[in-house]
Order: sequence, then structure tokens, then C-alpha cells
Amino acid sequence: MDYEYKQKTAQERKKVEDLFDYEGCKVGRGTYGSVYKAKSKDSSDGKEYALKQIEGTGISMSACREIALLRELKHPNVISLQKVFLSHTDRKVWLLFDYAEHDLWHIIKFHRSAKATKKPINVPKNMVKSLLYQILDGIHYLHANWVLHRDLKPANILVMGEGPERGRVKIADMGFARLFNSPLKPLADLDPVVVTFWYRAPELLLGARHYTKAIDIWAIGCIFAELLTSEPIFHCRQEDIKTSNPYHHDQLDRIFNVMGFPQEKDWEDIRKMPEHGTLMKDFKRSNYGSCNLTKYMEKHKIKPDSKAFHLLQKLLTMDPTKRITSEQAMMDPYFLEEPKPSNDVFEGLPIPYPKREFLTDDEEDKGASGAASKQQTGNDASSTHGQQPPAKRVRVLPPTSSTSSSMHLHNVQGQGSQQMSFNSNNLTQTSSSSSTFQRF
Repeated sequence: MDYEYKQKTAQERKKVEDLFDYEGCKVGRGTYGSVYKAKSKDSSDGKEYALKQIEGTGISMSACREIALLRELKHPNVISLQKVFLSHTDRKVWLLFDYAEHDLWHIIKFHRSAKATKKPINVPKNMVKSLLYQILDGIHYLHANWVLHRDLKPANILVMGEGPERGRVKIADMGFARLFNSPLKPLADLDPVVVTFWYRAPELLLGARHYTKAIDIWAIGCIFAELLTSEPIFHCRQEDIKTSNPYHHDQLDRIFNVMGFPQEKDWEDIRKMPEHGTLMKDFKRSNYGSCNLTKYMEKHKIKPDSKAFHLLQKLLTMDPTKRITSEQAMMDPYFLEEPKPSNDVFEGLPIPYPKREFLTDDEEDKGASGAASKQQTGNDASSTHGQQPPAKRVRVLPPTSSTSSSMHLHNVQGQGSQQMSFNSNNLTQTSSSSSTFQRF
């Protein structure tokens, strides 16, 4: 390239620091770099943005894929990429997103703390239902456009705070997403390990070479159970093993302790799983004879005859070919009973969750020292505090084509403003005059 032309374009190129105020406003840090809360210098409307800085020399494969997909995807429940800034001087990439004040990881953590201290929290009765419906709505859009997310977890589900999109769910962190309509090779060959392991489907743990959109549905089932109980359903104490082998003994043990050992009559293809031999050598079916999802959820006061439990069963079906689809889930009777899901998950009530705090250098240093045990969220506007499994990241190729279609999906309008009462012993419904609860 002509040197003078290069210099001219560099001078004309808009720079992040010229357009936005963000210094000292860091709200998150992960393997990708940092996230800042930013405001436009030229705008007087006070709109807030999330600036995601991708560190390193040049642009990573993960960033390429995320940019390529987000430029094509447009849906109310998928995070919106506003602009990409390339800084040639320091070889950094900046992604500009809408700013989300909350995410499910912090929301669930808040309820878990309230449960421990018996602190009442005032939220709508149908908040869990609204959260789940919007997650399904966004995933249905992705799946309809041949995109697997492959890293769904509470930290990657954002919730908008005060503003025009108040209470709107946004699925974030598309760095692990991949087109699955016509892969040149089996996805398992390109990406042997995907999904943070507490949310990893059993077929992935058993080495499935040809996995489907059912892996996202399993992860949504895990998130749903966590919303209902304020506890991760398949919490595994052992850290994710940093290998390319998807088999994870302790994680499978945790799943079987909740779900029971899979019967071949219920999952015929389990014998075809690459790690089936290892499974049968490491596990005894008789050890899990008394384990089932009904018993686990009853411990958390979720009744087996409730519509919420019936939907959870369909989402957490062991056989991926029998697992419910996002489209089927959105038509489930759970969403048809009153109160119905709302576009604003807070239903106009005051938002009880604290706003994100800015990180200091000291906090970053502490976070780095404990990185081995902390979740690496990698999302667009959330911090990385708290004990969760580290995300598994592997080198992957950028998508070979863009999404082929788009879909306009129906959003259910909110009805009513009843609230929910949670405590450590039971789950009760109350009128809008009062609310005392410890979990969703």
C-alpha cells in the first residue's frame, strides 16, 4: 500500500478515545481482554455502551467469528454489535455493544446470598418464566439461522437495565458460536471441547463427533434449573481439565447423581458414543439406582406435577435426539399458563440488583491470582468475579459463510404485576402487595 495513502487513512480513521469516554470505567475482564462502560462524547442523551477491547497482536480467530456472525444477526434477544474499531498503532480491536447492566450470573448470585441471609427481594412472580422465554426466543433465532452458540451459561445471558429496553434479555459472547449447516469437517474434529463444563451436554462429555443444536438446549435446561433453585444443578467441584479430550469423569458423575444413569432403552445411541467403553469401565449403574431429577428438584421445593418441572424434564433429556427444540419449548404449556412471560422481566418494578462496579488495578491483580478457579465469562458487559468453572477455549476456524436467512419472532407481551414469595422451605405466590423469597 502507498505509504502516504496509508498515513492519510490512519489520520482519518475514527479512534475510540476520540469518540467515547471510558477511562477508569472497566467493568469486566476475561481471556479476550477487557470490557468498559462507555459514553459518547458527542451525544447528550447519556446512552451507555459496552466497549470490548480485544487484546493481543492482531485479531484472533474467536474475534473474527464473533464479528462476522454479529454483523449478520439481528434479534431483540441477541446482543447487538454497533461498530468495530481497528487501532493500527497498538494493534488492538474494539467492539462496541449496547450496554447491559446485569447478567444472570450476578442475578442468581444475588438471590443465593439473599437465601443465605433470609433477605426478602421484590421481583415479579413470572420473572423466571420471562427470562427463560426470551433466552429460548434468542436461541430459536440463532438455530433457525443455522448458528450454534456453544457456550451458553448464566454469565453470557445479559439483562438490560433502565432504558428503552428495560428488562430485555440479550444472549452474548458469540466467540464460540459456529455455523452448522454445512461444515467441511465434523464440528468435533475442529472443536473437540466446547461449552463450559457445568453446562456441557452428556453427548459432548462422551465424545460425540456430530453434535447438534441440542447441546444449546441442554445448557438452557441447566440455566432454567439454576433460576428455579439458585444453585447450579450440575456443579462439579473439580476444575475443567485442560485437554482436548471431552470425557470428564467427575462431571458425568455429577449428572448421574442428579439424573440417574442413562438406560439404553431411553438412549439407544449411547452405545455408539466414542467414550462409551470408558463410561462402562468407570461407572456402575447400580450406584445411581435411586437418583432422578424428580428427587433432586423436590429437595428444592419444585413440585414434580408443576408445568415448570415438566418443561425442565424435556430440556434435560439425556438422549439429544429426544430433547425438546427451542421452538417446541416456546409453545410449552408452561408459557401458556398465567402469568405469561413479559418483554420486561422486571415488570415495571424497581430493579433490586446492584449496578456493576468499576474494577481497580488491585482487583484485577487479585482476579489474576485466582484465575484458575474463576469463571472466564468472555461476554460483552460483565465482570469475571465469583466461583464458576473456567470456560474452555480452543483454537477454531472462522465461519466459511454468513447466515442464510433471518427470522422475525413473536415476543409475548407481559401481563400483570404479581410477585413471587420465596423462602427456604416453600414456594408460594402472593399478590403485588408483598413479596418475601430466597430463590426464583
